[in-house]
Amino acid sequence: MNEIVKPNLSNFIKSLRDFGYNFQIALADIIDNSIAAESKNILIETESDPSNKLSVLDDGFGMTEEELIEAMRLGSKDPEDQREKKDLGRFGLGLKTASFSQCKSLTVISKKNGEMYSRRWDLELIIEKNEWLLITPDFNEFENDALFKKLISQKSGTLVIWEKIDTIHKNEYPEEIILLRSHLALVFHRFLEGNIKGRKFFMSLNNNEIKGFNPFNENNLATQTLPDQIIKVNNKRIKITPYILPHHSKLSNLEYDKYATNDGYTKSQGFYLYRGGRLLIHGTWWGLNKISDAHRLIRIRVDISNDQDSIWNIDVKKSIAYPNSLIKNELKKVLNNILNRGQNVYSRRPQILEDKSVFPFWNVTHTDGAVKFKLNQNHPILDYLKKTIKKEEDFVLNTYLKGVEAYIPITAIEAYVITEPKKINQKDLIKEHEKKELLNSLLSLDLTKEQIESLLKTELFKELREE
Repeated sequence: MNEIVKPNLSNFIKSLRDFGYNFQIALADIIDNSIAAESKNILIETESDPSNKLSVLDDGFGMTEEELIEAMRLGSKDPEDQREKKDLGRFGLGLKTASFSQCKSLTVISKKNGEMYSRRWDLELIIEKNEWLLITPDFNEFENDALFKKLISQKSGTLVIWEKIDTIHKNEYPEEIILLRSHLALVFHRFLEGNIKGRKFFMSLNNNEIKGFNPFNENNLATQTLPDQIIKVNNKRIKITPYILPHHSKLSNLEYDKYATNDGYTKSQGFYLYRGGRLLIHGTWWGLNKISDAHRLIRIRVDISNDQDSIWNIDVKKSIAYPNSLIKNELKKVLNNILNRGQNVYSRRPQILEDKSVFPFWNVTHTDGAVKFKLNQNHPILDYLKKTIKKEEDFVLNTYLKGVEAYIPITAIEAYVITEPKKINQKDLIKEHEKKELLNSLLSLDLTKEQIESLLKTELFKELREE
């Protein structure tokens, strides 16, 4: 005997809402549908109270009533079906699961061939009636909605409205909007920049344009772009483009902070996976390399087509991907050379220790495999001082200098070099006018011509000599 056992919709909906989306990832999933509809303009508007409403309007090709109803169906696509190259979805769940993860009411209004249609899922009503009741809201309900009015004036397009948003507290909303802007600027940067041929679009958030953020800083001449490499797995083409970002000394403070991203340089290293030009995953090595400060400037773009989801194990949210063993083996082959080049840029020795035309204050010594930073005992200022002080004073001075050498705050310096190198500014400890005063005072001493020439070759007075 066969029986029909309906699921408990209350429990099912709770599970459906717990797919692991966050606010930014969910909105990006909605934008994917607009891109697939070949939109040229995508407008996002929110209200200050997050529980009220969030709307996304595009000017894509829209949907007929039958197409809209099918789009509202859960699992509207077979993930194994062959898709259009421009399609960024797979399971036919994105619109619904992304929306349900953030709100209890999802309304979609679409216009095509001069006709407009609307449908709504209200999770509270579904739970109350214990039935999947798809509502057809009256257009009069939206007569004061600015984006709805704009849709009316358009030839075609789709308006997605979230209401009863219950995942964000009102106090958190301003910060979430800032994070949303950054996320969308990164995820869709190649479309926003016009790098995807014929698919450039404009996007705004609360009437402010979202400009693409290219994480590879390609416009900086100091960025190293290594040659493209193509690997093939299961007859699928995978394009790899490695980038090595500039050393912090080549960047302004503003540019350095910008390309650190919200995650910082160390967490942003590694592979950046793009499917159809859309960024899915970034800042991961997929177990092929350990996160290391030495590799913090390496970012590797990986481009795949939208028919490779299964071999990359891409999830519904498009926020998790893990290549199969065949792909990992191919990636490993091209990785070593990239890592070595990136490490050389990050760890390049400061030129101040290599310049033979100056007398440095510090020397670097290598003894028995150990690296030590030691004061230059032949520095002309120190040399003059030792020749002029008394023997007992020389002992005190040497004791102090040995302490300075032994207790350099290496750990603290290293921490700042890694996290905030642009904030380190030792040179300001001695102002330019102080250098001139010091030099004049020293030159007033009884110095030989050789001592004066040596003095002018020190790091302290090198800039004055070149004036």
